[in-house]
Amino acid sequence: MIDKLEYFIALARERHFARAAEELGISQPTLSAAVRQLEDQLGVVLVNRGSRFQGLTPEGQRVLEWARRIVGDARTMREEMRAARKGLSGHIRLAAIPTTLAMVPRITAPFQEKHPDVTFSVLSTTSLKILSLLENLEIDAGLTYLENEPLGRVTSVPLHVERYHLITAKHGPLADRESVTWRDVANLSLCLLTSDMQNRRIINSHFAEAGVTVKPTLESNSMIVLFSHVRTGRWCSIMPENVALSFGFHDEISIVSIVDPSPHHIVGLVATHREPFTPLVSALLHEARILSEQAQY
Repeated sequence: MIDKLEYFIALARERHFARAAEELGISQPTLSAAVRQLEDQLGVVLVNRGSRFQGLTPEGQRVLEWARRIVGDARTMREEMRAARKGLSGHIRLAAIPTTLAMVPRITAPFQEKHPDVTFSVLSTTSLKILSLLENLEIDAGLTYLENEPLGRVTSVPLHVERYHLITAKHGPLADRESVTWRDVANLSLCLLTSDMQNRRIINSHFAEAGVTVKPTLESNSMIVLFSHVRTGRWCSIMPENVALSFGFHDEISIVSIVDPSPHHIVGLVATHREPFTPLVSALLHEARILSEQAQY
C-alpha cells in the first residue's frame, strides 16, 4: 500500500504517467497497474483518464492528502528505527531561495560536525517552489522568507534579517555614497533576479513605495550571474549585504545602504509541520534554533 501511495504522489506531482514512471524508475504499465490496484482497494476512481492524464478526481485529491501523510509517517518510522540502530544518519534534502544560499553553511557545517554520517543536497529555487517541494515530500526543509507571502502549515525558525543594499563596482555609479534612495537606484542600469523570485517581488514593491518603477537591463535566477555583471562596472544590483560579501572581491565592489524606505525582511528555515518530525528534520530544526538564538534582529 505504501509503495502504491508513493507512486500516486509522484503521478499527482508530474501529472503525466510516463514522466512519473521515469522518475520512479519503473515502467509505465507498472505505474498504471499500481494506481488501478489502489483504486480497487479503496473502491473509488482516483484519476480522470483519457488518452492521457486529465487530473485527479475529488476523491483522488482527498486520497492525495492522506497519501502524503501516510508516506511521511512511514518515512519517519523508518528513520527512527535506523537512528535507534545506528545513530543519526541518512540524507537531508534542502531547498533555498538564492539570497539565502550564502547562509546555508552556517547550518550544514555545525550539523555535519555533530552528525558526520549525514549527507546533504541543496537546491536553489523560488519560494513558491519550496512550499510545493515540501508538500510533495521532495525536500525535508527549505530556507525562505517568513513574511510577505503565505507559508501554509509549516514549522519555521527565523535565522536572519535581510536588508537591501546597492551593489556597484568601485568605479561604478554612486559608489562613493554612504546611502542612496530607491529613487536614486531606479535611474541605474540594474541587473536583478527574475520576477518569479520573491526577492524581486519585494524589491519591486519597495520601488513602488518610492513612487518609481524599474526595468532592469539584465535578469537572472542566479546571484552569481548578477554579481559577475556588477563586477564589470556596467551594471549595478540590489542584494543583501551578506550575499554580496560571500562572493569575496571586497576591493572591487561598493556596498551602499538603500534608504527611504529602508525595509528589512526575515528569512528562516521551514519544514512541514508534523508530529513527530523525522529524526533528521528534528535535529536540523534544533541546529537552526541554535543559530536563531545567536542572530540579532
